Amino acid sequence: MDVWLEAALNGPWGRDRQPGIPVTADEIVADALAAAGAGAAVIHLHAYDERSGRQRDAYEIYAPIIERIRSSVDVVCCPTIPFAGSGDSTEPLSPAERFAAVERLLEAGLIEWSVVDPGSVNISLADDVAQGREGFVYANAESHVRHGLALAQAHRMTPSYAIYEPGFLRLGAALHRAVPGAPQPVYRFMFTDQFTFGFPPQEWALQAYLRLLRDEAPGAPWMVAGLGVDVEPLIGAAVRAGGHVRAGLEDAPLGCPDGNRELVERAARLITDAGGTLATAAQVRAGTAGLP
Repeated sequence: MDVWLEAALNGPWGRDRQPGIPVTADEIVADALAAAGAGAAVIHLHAYDERSGRQRDAYEIYAPIIERIRSSVDVVCCPTIPFAGSGDSTEPLSPAERFAAVERLLEAGLIEWSVVDPGSVNISLADDVAQGREGFVYANAESHVRHGLALAQAHRMTPSYAIYEPGFLRLGAALHRAVPGAPQPVYRFMFTDQFTFGFPPQEWALQAYLRLLRDEAPGAPWMVAGLGVDVEPLIGAAVRAGGHVRAGLEDAPLGCPDGNRELVERAARLITDAGGTLATAAQVRAGTAGLP
């Protein structure tokens, strides 16, 4: 089986939470090329303001980074949208404002996937909860999800669904059915060790998600991923069940001492050990092209 390996390079953490993430354009490009060399066919990245060291989802930052990556290696690039509710995106945004950079990147022909997360959830570290420090609500109103799916429909973009809780899967499948012609989303099951949402990275939890997926979106592609998690123990089970894999510093436990290259190399090795074959970007495109 051809297994899609996605590298999630940095996430929204900033270096205070995840010291090893790439932040500058040069760092992001270097890590993307290293991850591609280690076997990743999909590159997921967050754009950063280099002066503040915080996430800033601006076309002017994304575009030159993605152009540099694509000029050197054939990969599928997947940006994100503002992490609504976090310290970097506290002000309410309309759906069009939230997806503004994504829409421009689509019009420029620079991306093929984008984050379209179908639900809202409390993002809280277990340690913070114990010490009385409050997390935040990651908010994705239905109108925002519909807007993202409409862009997917118009531009033949693959929506990347982060499934933090089982309800995300049910709502995401229902909204996809409500937007005829939108390409089939990729369902990323978001496991965690350090946060308090969703499921821990256990095989019983993977089986629960797969049972629900069979009911709500039979045949949809899926992968194991997460935040603040070591997903490596699940990779073999995921590959044997027909799934795909995401690895990288966005997902790794906060404070991870390894870099993106090492994380992707280990994931690639576990995929092949389980009998999978690393897919190329062309094979990823072919795997999503015919999905309704």
